[in-house]
Amino acid sequence: MRLLLLSNSTNFGGGYLDHALPAIEGLFRGLRRVAFVPFALADQAGYFERARKRLQDLGIEAARVVEGAPGRRTIEDADGVFVGGGNTFRLLERLQRSELLAPIRSRALGGTPYLGASAGTVIAAPTIKTTNDMPIVQPASFEALGLVPFQINCHYLDPEPASRHMGETRETRLREYLEENDTPVVGLREGSWLEVEGGSAGEAGGAVGREKAGRLAPPQTRLRGPLAARIFRRGAEPVECPPGSALELP
Repeated sequence: MRLLLLSNSTNFGGGYLDHALPAIEGLFRGLRRVAFVPFALADQAGYFERARKRLQDLGIEAARVVEGAPGRRTIEDADGVFVGGGNTFRLLERLQRSELLAPIRSRALGGTPYLGASAGTVIAAPTIKTTNDMPIVQPASFEALGLVPFQINCHYLDPEPASRHMGETRETRLREYLEENDTPVVGLREGSWLEVEGGSAGEAGGAVGREKAGRLAPPQTRLRGPLAARIFRRGAEPVECPPGSALELP
């Protein structure tokens, strides 16, 4: 596998994908055509156009993935896959309904470069249980691509000591997840991303994204970008993982 998993697609004060452009260029170097999945936003046509222009700057042709069989052909014919951000529940529901999870997973496990941003990063995990989004639609299940053996929380925010907000913090929510689940979580702050290489699929024909150990041989995962990631494990205190370090998960 070759995965590039961005916490976000746009940094404050910057342009679309600007902060990770060298990494994206490296991932897609030599590719002619990349399939873009715009399902996480309501304005799919507008979202595709935005991604098309950005990829065009890199000399890459973008092909829009639509629902159903035509979308599957687009994924199978492309040299790379880019799944954009937005609402994670909507993204997963559209992929499930269109039966596109399996072809995307198959291509990624076969070595096709995969770029995810925000929701497109969250679905690389076994499930979407650690997304920040509201369930504006109801997927058939929370099971996602299962390309990595850990959960991801994009846009991770640290508590503000001076805040008067009395609601739960992001850390509180992730601790709640680990009260009911064993899979560790990477809290990925904005401006940072994960580079993932290697891994294998285990038995062919299994259900997509089952949250079970042993399905995937652990890939090599490295944190990139300017900020540390926060790692959450059941029964342990969260730890900080500095930029450039390898993540030993699970």
